[in-house]
Amino acid sequence: MTAIVTIGTKRLRLRPFQTTDAEAVHRLAGSQDVAAGTFLPHPMDRQAAQDWVTERLKDQAAGTGVTFAITLLENGELIGSIGMELVLAHEQGRLTYWLGHDYWNHGYGTEAVTALVEYGFNSLKLHRIYAPHFHTNPASGRVLQKVGMTHEGRLREHYLRFGQRVDVELYGMIRNEFLRLKVGKKGIADDHG
Repeated sequence: MTAIVTIGTKRLRLRPFQTTDAEAVHRLAGSQDVAAGTFLPHPMDRQAAQDWVTERLKDQAAGTGVTFAITLLENGELIGSIGMELVLAHEQGRLTYWLGHDYWNHGYGTEAVTALVEYGFNSLKLHRIYAPHFHTNPASGRVLQKVGMTHEGRLREHYLRFGQRVDVELYGMIRNEFLRLKVGKKGIADDHG
């Protein structure tokens, strides 16, 4: 079992999901435009949202995953989800995230991914974190690039999504790359303030 924690950032609070979050998950993730760029089930009715939350809680309890509700620090509103499937025997995590449509293009994805990558390397002591995204969702690729992940390749026609074969882009980062980035950012901050 992985420890249950809450992670704070400048504008966000990443907290464990609760069964009472299912209604917000249904409202946010039930949208086809959100589902189209993710691995979420669609359509996502209320029961599917409840099942999705329950599965995340089971993964947490089993130590096979960590998933956080992305909430706004100012008012606690749930705006999305971020998590990792864990394979601790190989010290790796598969990162996934989604945001409700109204929260796109505000930098929340980059802020949440940065926090979870730091948590994965610092607290979970992972060696590698990787993240797939649909080729049809280039905004996710830009988020992964911003946090310093390397594009590792494309899995051609890897998934069938809404009746279409979709390529999956794969990004990754290993511990040494994370540590170099961390030192580089600290050095920039030290040089300018």
